[in-house]
Amino acid sequence: MNSAKATEFTHAILNPPYLKINANSKVRELLHSIGLETSNLYTGFMAATAQLLKPSGEFVAITPRSFCFCNGPYFRDFRKMFLEMMALQQVHLFESRQEAFSDDDILQETIIIQAIKKRQKSSSVIINTSFGANDDLIMSQSVPYTALVNPNDQEQFIHIIPDKISKQIVERIEIFPCTLKDLGITVSTGRVVDFRSKEYLRVNLENNTVPLIYPVNLANGYVEHPKITKKPQAIVSLEKTANLLIPNEHYVLCKRFSSKEEKRRVVAMVYDANQFNYAYVGFENHLNYFHKDGRGLSLSLARGLAIYLNSTLVDAFFRLFNGHTQVNATDLRKLKYSNLEQLLALGIEITEQFPCLRKIDELIENQLQSMSNLSENNPIVTKSRIDEALQILTQLGFPRTQLNERSALTLLALLGLKPTDSWQFATSPLMGITPIMDFMAQHYGKTYKPNTRETVRRQTVHQFLDAGLIVANPDNLSRPVNSPKTAYQIQNSALELLRTYGTEEWEKSICTYLASVETLKKQYAQEREMSRIPIVIDGDIKTLSPGGQNILIEKIINDFAFRFTPNGKLIYVGDTDEKFAHFDAAALTDLGVNIDSHGKMPDVIIHFTTNNWLVLIKAVISHGPINPKWKKEFEVLFRSAEIPLVMVTTFLSRKAMVAYLAEIAWETDVWVAEDSTHLIHFNGEYLLQAYQIEKKQIS
Repeated sequence: MNSAKATEFTHAILNPPYLKINANSKVRELLHSIGLETSNLYTGFMAATAQLLKPSGEFVAITPRSFCFCNGPYFRDFRKMFLEMMALQQVHLFESRQEAFSDDDILQETIIIQAIKKRQKSSSVIINTSFGANDDLIMSQSVPYTALVNPNDQEQFIHIIPDKISKQIVERIEIFPCTLKDLGITVSTGRVVDFRSKEYLRVNLENNTVPLIYPVNLANGYVEHPKITKKPQAIVSLEKTANLLIPNEHYVLCKRFSSKEEKRRVVAMVYDANQFNYAYVGFENHLNYFHKDGRGLSLSLARGLAIYLNSTLVDAFFRLFNGHTQVNATDLRKLKYSNLEQLLALGIEITEQFPCLRKIDELIENQLQSMSNLSENNPIVTKSRIDEALQILTQLGFPRTQLNERSALTLLALLGLKPTDSWQFATSPLMGITPIMDFMAQHYGKTYKPNTRETVRRQTVHQFLDAGLIVANPDNLSRPVNSPKTAYQIQNSALELLRTYGTEEWEKSICTYLASVETLKKQYAQEREMSRIPIVIDGDIKTLSPGGQNILIEKIINDFAFRFTPNGKLIYVGDTDEKFAHFDAAALTDLGVNIDSHGKMPDVIIHFTTNNWLVLIKAVISHGPINPKWKKEFEVLFRSAEIPLVMVTTFLSRKAMVAYLAEIAWETDVWVAEDSTHLIHFNGEYLLQAYQIEKKQIS
């Protein structure tokens, strides 16, 4: 095999290092040799790996979404090279910026991509989405390949569309007809880089200076200047700074950087030249500004453009395809806009007072309705409803781990609240986990994989129960919590509270609720306590959680033990809710056995002192009997016991037993509660017979 073939691979899995490459470095030179101009090792590793793959070779990589793959001008050449060679198959997006590389202080949305080395692209690509690497709740959908990468897009941007809402947002943006080029508008980055112009900056306006505008000066739709801040508020106007200044006319300013956790990624303001009696103005480099060939816009156009950019629709669209915190001029150029007439109409809607977000969204929706017959739900209304639910959970004091879309959707499902329903009409349907997830998919376009139900139960529903926000099985308090029929319902007081959301009563209502919530939790606990099953152990009354397996355990203690192990000592009693209701570890140790109660255990252990036997009992409701596998495991678990073992499987009825007859292990006993005076022994001379086990046979 020659050296060229020796370097080819059929499979590659990589976590490429993130490191900027110096322009004159050896690495830069080596990457030039394979035809790639790039400034980061991420792209270098990915491109080189793709080139080394054999045809139809498989490629998997975990990488920050923004730096080296999806969008932005810096890695255009890489995208073109990579996407020409490789066909994407699956993309998994991790929404949290803090999970995947938290140890390295890298705050980026992260993706895992799977691709095959071939020029022919698949018809569709699977998009999976989860919050973090440890989140089992995964959304999944198939999208056309052309929706992910538009073959006519010269930038070859990759548009990851994780769900139905996102798809609707993209479709709505595409309705708008214009680009900035069509409008004759240009967007540029502010010219003043403060650390390079330090000698010309002044704290306040003085002779021979003009206003200098920073992002900190942007507020309430307009520019506030001067402002008390650490940033200088003026720049000297002279020949050496002429190229840093622009005419004092009307512009739209947009922040270039924002925190992912901020409510808005796109923040646009109007620079109203009428506020400033100067010939020129300076815009700092952390701002983008919209202009016409270096000159200003009409005030109505500037206002209309600012309204459009500040809409929830634009912000939601922007967040879909920008995993970083930057709002680059290139991104703004690629955005679709209303036409000139529409922008001017938006601008006329406002004067001095910039409209609130709700009004802005209404104006944009009206324009969309005038351009297209939109039959589907407004995705912005849907998104806003999810955001409202998150805000409620925040005000209720839930920890950060519960402040996510999963929890918000679970709350909305348990209220039967669709995106356009008023909070005042919230209801309290009785719902299990599967109906909750069906509600999310049907009304909010969030389709999760079926095998993620347990994540909803463990990471949201259990916390709602602990907080007293919902109750379990209010229709049947005796139903065990691990029953497949378990259902949940909003607690009555919580329902009354949530119906006041968005009204003048909300703040007062939530204060009253939070002051009473512990009492409400105790009240419900007492109601459930009344249904618990009492048992007597060593003269003390203890209780088991209601229903299911524990009904049978109560019969084992009161009927079986009374008849077949009289005067026996109860060593262990399991409980569905609490893991165990009673555990006398010392008594078990005296018999030579030391085990962890959190491992696999029988449901009841009795020391039958009369015969000096250790009786291991399994209660069968939804899980199987003592079969050969369980028998072997119990023999190993109790191998150090100094007395013989007896194993008993118990059922509530003969009908329940019949289903398991073929599984029951030989040399064990069966007891049926409805025939409490009889025992069935599998293949032995006597009832309840102990069989000595040779230690050497047990491993």
